[in-house]
This record gives sequence, C-alpha cells and structure tokens, in this order.
Amino acid sequence: MKRLLWLGVGLAVGALVVRKLTQKANEFTPSGIAGSVSQSAGGLVESVRAFVEDVRVNMAEREEQIHEAFANGVAFDDQFEDLRGDDLEVQLEEPTHPRQRHN
Repeated sequence: MKRLLWLGVGLAVGALVVRKLTQKANEFTPSGIAGSVSQSAGGLVESVRAFVEDVRVNMAEREEQIHEAFANGVAFDDQFEDLRGDDLEVQLEEPTHPRQRHN
C-alpha cells in the first residue's frame, strides 16, 4: 500500500514537471514568441493611452484655471515661468551671409 502511495505521488510530480517543461518550451516556439510580443505590445499601447488620457485631463484642468483667472481679471500666477527661462534676455548679433568675409 505504501508503494502504491509513492507511485501515485511520483506520477503526479512527474506529470506536473512535464506540463511545466512543455509550457516553457512552447514559449520559445515561433507562435509562443509571437504571442509574448503581442501581449507586450498591447500592454505598451495601453500604457501610452493611459498616459495621453492623463495629460489631456490635466491639460483641461490647467486651461480651466487659466480661463477662470482671465475672466476674473486676475493676473494668473505662472508657476512654470522660471522653468521656461522667459526672463532671459538674449542679444543676437546681426546675421552675416556666409559668402561675406570680413578682412
């Protein structure tokens, strides 16, 4: 009876190992690789869609804040002014034609 129990345990473990090895080997076949790539691409597309949706929502909120400030006649506080560098004064020299040479 004890041998029959161990035989059953051995068969169950063997079947699980063979099943896992078959699944892993199937991942490296052309169809398995194609399925993996399509799942990855689908996840990437969904991530990009979620990002674009977040940007649109936040952009609409910010635009609404700007419109409200403008409608109320309030100077809108631009919290990103220092990041853009609008306050920098750039002095440009007169452009010269490449064919004109200064001697």
